[in-house]
Amino acid sequence: MPRLHVVSASTRPTSAGRPLAAWVAGLAAGRQEFETALIDLAEVGLPFLDEPEHPSEGRYVHQHTKDWSATVAAADCFVFVLPMYNGGFGAPLKNAIDFLYQEWQGKPVGLISYSAGTSGGAPAIEMLRPVLGRVGLRPAEPTLSVPGIEDLVGEDRHFVATPGLAERAHAVLDAVAELCAEESAAA
Repeated sequence: MPRLHVVSASTRPTSAGRPLAAWVAGLAAGRQEFETALIDLAEVGLPFLDEPEHPSEGRYVHQHTKDWSATVAAADCFVFVLPMYNGGFGAPLKNAIDFLYQEWQGKPVGLISYSAGTSGGAPAIEMLRPVLGRVGLRPAEPTLSVPGIEDLVGEDRHFVATPGLAERAHAVLDAVAELCAEESAAA
């Protein structure tokens, strides 16, 4: 069974994306296609890229990089749940991607963005696409952008989906599952 890692890409302590990522991971865990894990970049705690060698060499000297490498290598596919900051995606996600190279190769990734505003973070997804291509990740279509994120997180810090949102999230998961199946068949 393919291993899906849902990655919460914000490191802010009060991130509204963390409940969204947990909700997405719950949807994925309820499906038959995946073995699902929720990965929180705040918990991973990577410093800014500090490896002396280029990531494509795979010769890591720091334990945090070795641990991150093992986490990413263990996944067959991903869903990145990412905030939009000032029209783009955040530095913690770029940093987490930049730490590695071989571990990303050929793996499918679904993209779910969010923002406080009406765009739902869609510009962040578009800004991220070229980066994903450079490291060999295979973005799935469709994507999902969630506007007004603060209004969708209750006082209990749980995500409260609006009508139709689960259906759209499942469409992203369907696309990731399809790409993952293609990858498995080609191997």
